[in-house]
Amino acid sequence: MALKKSELYSSLWASCDELRGGMDASQYKDYVLSLLFIKYVSDKYEGQAYAPIKIPKGAGFKAMSSPR
Repeated sequence: MALKKSELYSSLWASCDELRGGMDASQYKDYVLSLLFIKYVSDKYEGQAYAPIKIPKGAGFKAMSSPR
């Protein structure tokens, strides 16, 4: 069954609210934007020898998000 865009947005919004807990939204955005930046840089440059940003081993998004 296909998921409607509105259902996806509602689910994502509810997940963000649950993760945020009692934190103010203006503080929460700092954490989320940092994680999005790390995800973007990891996807774009991880494993490239001559990338403008060097990602040390174990510092990429996959390493951060995987359970230990």
